[in-house]
Amino acid sequence: MASSWLDFTLGAPVAGAPEPAWIHGSPSVRRNTDPPIQVHAHDRHTYLLRQNKAVHYEAPFLYLFLGNERALLLDTGATADAARFPLRATVDALLADWLAENPRADYALVVAHTHAHGDHTAGDPQFADRPHTTVAGTGADEVRAFFGFSAWPEQVVEFDLGGRVLEVTGCPGHHPSSIAVYDPWSGFLLTGDTVYPGRLYVQDFPAFLASLDRLVEFGRQRPVTRVLGCHIEMTRRPGRDYPTGCRYQPDEPPLAFTMAQLSAIRDAAHEVADRPGTHRRDDFVLWHGSPASAQYRQLARLLGDRLRNRVRTLRGVPSGTR
Repeated sequence: MASSWLDFTLGAPVAGAPEPAWIHGSPSVRRNTDPPIQVHAHDRHTYLLRQNKAVHYEAPFLYLFLGNERALLLDTGATADAARFPLRATVDALLADWLAENPRADYALVVAHTHAHGDHTAGDPQFADRPHTTVAGTGADEVRAFFGFSAWPEQVVEFDLGGRVLEVTGCPGHHPSSIAVYDPWSGFLLTGDTVYPGRLYVQDFPAFLASLDRLVEFGRQRPVTRVLGCHIEMTRRPGRDYPTGCRYQPDEPPLAFTMAQLSAIRDAAHEVADRPGTHRRDDFVLWHGSPASAQYRQLARLLGDRLRNRVRTLRGVPSGTR
């Protein structure tokens, strides 16, 4: 079927739609009536998807980029069950709508990942038997081979969706297979769980520092419009995060960071490099080899949060930030 070739360089980066108010869960999971996946169209070729916190507390963000020859779905969420988390059906509907406007024969889908943790890969089986679909492996060696890295992690490699050429680089530290992706069309710099408004869990601190140094330099050389990670865990109160496992976050800040905030994270990481522990800043928390006591405090906060929300629900009082 004949179709026109879209020019993904003309006018890039495009302004796109502003970040929406995200679905942030409910004080009573059983009463949640929001859809399991929130879909936000940045533009007609770029989608952000958020998993509902009522389905899984991690509530990860996923990204769908459409090019002339194939689309890339980056991450598949925290839930495998398609009945509870209909990711494939959602993606198929988005692709069908796009193909109705931009007819293509044998349009392909690539499913890849920011890193290999389960809250970013659980939905992979939904795409296992999908025609014209490639699901990339999640191990560090598989990631390097799939994208064609010969000098990991410093190298920047291109991944062409058909005139929409993404740039991919390694950013280990949170996980050995972590990558960052830059999309010149939208100006998005995707950072996975390396950088986002929340708790930045660091597995390998020297690798994390090196990755942040490269990301800052990488971003300074490109017209980055938004730095986008995969979670929101902070409140709008400076330095205050929601507890791990929280399913209701009514006072979330935006997902998007700026390059200035990315630089601030890099600077903070260098500042605490020789001081393991939990280090709070206004819009993120660095977990640098944090002890078990810090995790116990998170659990205690979660239990207290749930108890307060339960009491407020019984009293008919809206739940909010503590």
